[in-house]
Amino acid sequence: MLLLGLSTNEQKHFDRLTGSLFQEQLSQNTIDMHFTLAHPEDYGITDYLVTLPCYSRPEEQAQQLYLENLLESLNTISPEKLKEQDRLLWELLKKNLGASLDLSRFTYFQEPLSPTGGMHTQLPILLSEYTFRNIQDVEDYLTLLEQIDTYFQSLLVYEKEKKQAGLFMDATSLDKTIQQCDTIVTKEEVVSGKHFLQTSFTYRLEELSQLCAISPKQAENYQSRHNEILKTIVVPAYQALADGLYLLRDEGIPLQGLAAHPSGAEYYHQLLITRVGSYTAPEDIKDLYIRQMNRDYQAISSLLADNPQVAGALLREEYRQLPIDDAHEMLQDLRRRMESDFPSYLISGQKEPAVILKDLQESLSDFCAPAFYFTVPLDDSDTNVIYINNKNSFHSLELYTTLAHEAFPGHLYQTVFHNRFQAETEENPVRQLLWYGGYLEGWALYVEFIAYDYAADMLAREHRLADALCVELEKHNRSMQLCLYSLLDYIIHYENATPGELIPYLEPFGITDM
Repeated sequence: MLLLGLSTNEQKHFDRLTGSLFQEQLSQNTIDMHFTLAHPEDYGITDYLVTLPCYSRPEEQAQQLYLENLLESLNTISPEKLKEQDRLLWELLKKNLGASLDLSRFTYFQEPLSPTGGMHTQLPILLSEYTFRNIQDVEDYLTLLEQIDTYFQSLLVYEKEKKQAGLFMDATSLDKTIQQCDTIVTKEEVVSGKHFLQTSFTYRLEELSQLCAISPKQAENYQSRHNEILKTIVVPAYQALADGLYLLRDEGIPLQGLAAHPSGAEYYHQLLITRVGSYTAPEDIKDLYIRQMNRDYQAISSLLADNPQVAGALLREEYRQLPIDDAHEMLQDLRRRMESDFPSYLISGQKEPAVILKDLQESLSDFCAPAFYFTVPLDDSDTNVIYINNKNSFHSLELYTTLAHEAFPGHLYQTVFHNRFQAETEENPVRQLLWYGGYLEGWALYVEFIAYDYAADMLAREHRLADALCVELEKHNRSMQLCLYSLLDYIIHYENATPGELIPYLEPFGITDM
């Protein structure tokens, strides 16, 4: 009986610890909370301060201390005395907190204003998709908009400290970021009322009006307030960010990898652990890249040797055109084909989730991925959004595999399945805070390769056998490209390779212009 009582006490301690962690982490970042939970009150979050998490060195130090204390509290709990499903969670939390703590010690290696996916480009997209379920959501959204200037000022403080630490970005990258700040939110667009933040705001207000959640007069007042915030706060905030970054510009900073800096290679290794979720030695990961490239090369060579007619089909490129080229038809085809390969996410009679395809705003097309899935809240998976960047001019094969990556059986399926399983099994929601980018993208890439097989089957059924073989070649070529990108990333950022040292890796692919 004593052991049973002790086990119960430790389980209660664990439940309190994880419950507090979940509530505290989401309450400190309103955007994260909004996109994680549709109904935070159901998870005990009823009183929160609407805020964008601004940077300050004291706050970063306090966060490190918080992680240390949290890890210490977790270590007082014996996992064998927890419920079976919580034992794995305990292990995951321990590793995640330890890795986050280790990463936090590399204070100035992060780049929140990267020209590829920096917060200055991500924030407008997040705000444009900020769902309005009630009036409080509208008020929260407007309050967040009003804080953009303070948020950007804090990022400038961080960038100044980065420069003092000798870790500021090179002039070429900086110029790209400044250009983005000059074009993402412009005074001309806002004055004309055509900026995507304005059009999306109007659309979301109209949806609330249709639900009778706001009156026409309230909607009109919100429109006026929104436009005023954009003109007087958001546009000047972007201008001030661009100006502040320009003042930090330094032509003398070379374009180089992480390993060129003291502790840079160590930071890269820690990124592999924290972001990818892999504890494999970096040198062994490099070997994995090379072995995979060799396997793909052998597969391509064998296929071409056994099927000489494929060379001509490759040159004609007709294989890139599938029998279907409409994105919605492709989603239906992928959804149908995956049924025999993957379990259903329709649990307890839940309805089929809606999928909305949106064209990415032109002002963001130069800075964003070819496509991306907008992750739905844990407690509402019914409506899913995928953005398509039409600047990339997808051919139908590429669109098909991209939709597989982002939707079925990729990120959308992965997310909806997890969320509905979590609700069905009452899994501890703190799992939602544990982010494993390597797992998420690894799954999406895995099913993207399966989509090449689906496409090849589609062509074979149309008696386009040579084109089907070309698609198989494309799959191996895609794998080789990704391995090459990853290999270059490794040797630049971990081995501190110079441009000249990249040549042996690039020449086999016909890349000689450095």
